[in-house]
Amino acid sequence: MSRLITATGLAVAHGARTALSGVDFHIDRGEIVTVVGPNGSGKTTLIRALMGAVPLSSGRIDRAKGLKIGYVPQKLAIDPTLPMTLRRFLDLPKRVSDARAAVALEEAGARDLAMRPLSGLSGGQFQRAMLARAILSDPDLLILDEPTQGLDQPGSAAFYRHIEHLRDAHGCAVLMVSHDLHVVMSASDRVVCLNGHVCCEGTPAVVSAAPAYRELFGTGTGGALALYRHDHDHDHGHDHGHDNAGHFHPHHDHG
Repeated sequence: MSRLITATGLAVAHGARTALSGVDFHIDRGEIVTVVGPNGSGKTTLIRALMGAVPLSSGRIDRAKGLKIGYVPQKLAIDPTLPMTLRRFLDLPKRVSDARAAVALEEAGARDLAMRPLSGLSGGQFQRAMLARAILSDPDLLILDEPTQGLDQPGSAAFYRHIEHLRDAHGCAVLMVSHDLHVVMSASDRVVCLNGHVCCEGTPAVVSAAPAYRELFGTGTGGALALYRHDHDHDHGHDHGHDNAGHFHPHHDHG
């Protein structure tokens, strides 16, 4: 399995405040990895560091040669008075053919939205628009920062199905930051629990049972990650969420 990104001993500071320290992280081609953690735990900082958008205080990041990343940010500031259709939006920063745009829109579940003004899209439609733009580059790694924020549970579930389909169709890896502990994809190969450092990681079932996870998130949901499931999990004859169930690595906090 080819490794796309490896981070070793990653530390990032915002001024005097340490956002991340001692973070080891990796993602391989075809993997779906979800990063969870409370607000202010450094989730977005980790993504930005992996993309090379913030300087490191220490540690190193190794990226596969020629790595292509598609990025769906948490939000995008767009002037609502700007008369721009979704199709025109896909031409930024460089023009794409109608054929390629059509394929990306279809894959993102946004085929019928091409001529809609961006300002008229709902939250879920806008996320699919952003997803279409991210997959135009045919990425090796798709990074999504809280992609279902503001969506209801059925909306989140539908969005996750698109993500899973894209992973299967393109063989890309998916790195997702989630604030929603109730809907972590059952297809996540690994969940990484972050709070300035890696508290624990493993399959969803293993992480939800980890003491460090329960300490962070309490036991309001019985301490469990509710795994979003859907029928086609069983069509493949295996369940992405629960293979390698032994892969749990507790990380001790020496701080």
